[in-house]
Amino acid sequence: MRITLDRFPDGKRMALTMSYDDGLYHDRRLVEIMNRYGIRGTFHLNSGKLGTQDYLEKGEIASLYEGHEISAHSVTHPFLPFIPKEQAVQELLNDRLALEELTGYPVRGMSYPFGSWDASVVSMLDSVGIEYARTVDSHGTFRMPENFQLWSPTCHHHDMIGHAERWLHDNRVFPTMALLYVWGHSFEFERENNWELLEQFGELAGNREDVWYATNMEIVQYSKALKALRFSASGELVHNPSALNVWINADGRVREIPGGSTVDLREAGK
Repeated sequence: MRITLDRFPDGKRMALTMSYDDGLYHDRRLVEIMNRYGIRGTFHLNSGKLGTQDYLEKGEIASLYEGHEISAHSVTHPFLPFIPKEQAVQELLNDRLALEELTGYPVRGMSYPFGSWDASVVSMLDSVGIEYARTVDSHGTFRMPENFQLWSPTCHHHDMIGHAERWLHDNRVFPTMALLYVWGHSFEFERENNWELLEQFGELAGNREDVWYATNMEIVQYSKALKALRFSASGELVHNPSALNVWINADGRVREIPGGSTVDLREAGK
């Protein structure tokens, strides 16, 4: 039996996530536009700057980002490779602690401040409970990451229209799942007076039935659940030990594997 692990939820081949840093007040307009087009994303916040000039207030964080993900970005936005490791640990742990007080859920992702990282920083992420970390090294493709703690995006939002057009046009020939990952800062739209770029992107890529709109952490969790599937030697039986439902391709048929279940792929399924 030919099995391919190449499907997002509901058997979709395409997914979109957006990722924005810092938590300035321009996020209010950004979130409103994203919500209008059904686009979801992750917002990496510096907890130590909330409530200061140009930054969001702590009291609005949970409601503003409802339906999206709040993620870490360090307390004070330092260059992590250039401070003592003990301070880097504190920057991330204390950011998690502060943001979790505001959100009411575990914060286990981050983006690197200034996009700056080295092997020492990456090596400590597990110990501070960080499951994924986004870089700023855009690769221009739609591939899934090999290492979620060095997760590079498809593109900055300056270039998202061209990438979205290619992502939508070429999706039927992608050999695997096609993830469009856009990153940026909301203040850039204001500084460059090009909020219409986001509106154009929403018209192009938003509110589509063939796209999974996800947060960064949802993509991480789904990917881990998909890779945790346990197959029999024949490939005809599959057990899903996770709590998430996942979808696979089995001999050309898309099959749902419910969380906690064992499925005989020879049988008819939905």
